[in-house]
Amino acid sequence: MTRLLALLLALFAIPLGLAVPAHAADDISAASRSVVRVVTVAMVDGEVVGFGHGSGIAISPTRVLTNAHVVESAARYPGNVALGVVPSEGQKSYAAKLIAIDSARDLALIEITEARLPAAAIYTGPLDSGTDVVALGYPGNVDLATARSASDYITPRTPVRSEGNLSNTQAVDGVAMLVHTAKISRGNSGGPLVDTCGRIVGINSAITRADDGDSPFAFAISTREVARFLADANQSYGNIGSPCLSMADADARDRAALDADARKAAEASAAKEEAARLDHELKTARAEEEALAARENRIALAGVLFVIGALSAGAALMFHGQKNVRNSKIAGGAGGVLILAAAVLFITRPDAHAEVEGDAPPPAADAAPKLAEGNLLCTIRPDRSRITVSETTDVPIKIAANGCINDKTQFTLGPDGHWQRILVPNDEATVTVASIDPTGREYRVERYLLDAETMTKAREIRAGIKLNSCTADTGQIEAFRTQQDAVRAALPTSPNERLVYGCQRAGAGVVKPAAAP
Repeated sequence: MTRLLALLLALFAIPLGLAVPAHAADDISAASRSVVRVVTVAMVDGEVVGFGHGSGIAISPTRVLTNAHVVESAARYPGNVALGVVPSEGQKSYAAKLIAIDSARDLALIEITEARLPAAAIYTGPLDSGTDVVALGYPGNVDLATARSASDYITPRTPVRSEGNLSNTQAVDGVAMLVHTAKISRGNSGGPLVDTCGRIVGINSAITRADDGDSPFAFAISTREVARFLADANQSYGNIGSPCLSMADADARDRAALDADARKAAEASAAKEEAARLDHELKTARAEEEALAARENRIALAGVLFVIGALSAGAALMFHGQKNVRNSKIAGGAGGVLILAAAVLFITRPDAHAEVEGDAPPPAADAAPKLAEGNLLCTIRPDRSRITVSETTDVPIKIAANGCINDKTQFTLGPDGHWQRILVPNDEATVTVASIDPTGREYRVERYLLDAETMTKAREIRAGIKLNSCTADTGQIEAFRTQQDAVRAALPTSPNERLVYGCQRAGAGVVKPAAAP
């Protein structure tokens, strides 16, 4: 057994120089990164006596789903048959071991330990007859036409794609199967059937014979059976139930949602302005009523004082005629004071028209947008998103004015006026662009599922400046922003996935920094 494994490792682990990376950025090419060739090597007394191969799809970074009949010999003769996995990218192949097998469902799970693969997601939503599907794998008839030596079978290469349509679902020996028209052949066994968004909808397993001119049909094990098999194997996997939507349709739907939001905002603004106008008119009317009442009251009081003053003056004349000097002076003085007071009240009477102050003008906009501070809770907006492979749980975010997110991740101001951070991981073939608008109302995540060559380029650009924490050094932030713009320039024009979240203010205790970038 030791000699067998040593020979197998020597066969699979030798670096190879004939890799053909996929350069397309579409969803099928992204799914192709997860497709592998599964190889079985039978040996007796150290000599290779048998060689077989099929296809498989990674459902975790180290585990591959394939057909049971592809690895059946390894299950029956573990001492003489070894397994290998040939990724679609890179320059190496790897030894594998069998983890679980279900011959009734024709499914098996194998594992590699020396490398990590991009994991594909399983689609769990409904499938309609006529749905476009794509088969990915390594058909044997293509190998026969192109292979020139045994090494070609262990050389990483892009899988063959074949397009077709879903016919229906039928039970074959009690197993739910998808009947479809994507052309496959021997060697496609264990490879995925995917939708146009690159999600697994089935595992190809069998084909009909095309005798006497009959049209060929293919059978793929449904994801319902796959889910049960993986549950029995205690294997977790990524799954998504959102219907497939092209990026063009997603962009159109996003624009429609933005237009609807703008209309609602305009209507709300108009309603607010109308309410403010009516309120202003009401306040003005009330103020004018109050001003008129105050004016009339002041004039009436002045009139009363004037009349009393005039009467006092008349009494003073009467007392003077009676030679009552003391009373004449008192009445005359009182009358004069009352008439003077009446004159003052009349002259200082308020205007009949009152002025009501309007709302304060909005503050002037800053030259450079500042990021809103505080705690946010962001919730996915399906009407503005294109969801293909990711979970969409709520995202709590804590924002500081200098672009520090969750006290650990430095964002920089992007060319579109949004604050952004481009994440280029070491162990995952995905670049993520996270951004938030200055008002803190929208958080956006765009994911690019990239081929190995583009990922290598992105990592080389990122290696120049690493900012693993927040900083107040404006020079360092500016240099990092320039580097981030360079990474973005190296990305395809369109992402594979776009998640748009609507954000609202949250309490200080809501945010858990580890849950967001």
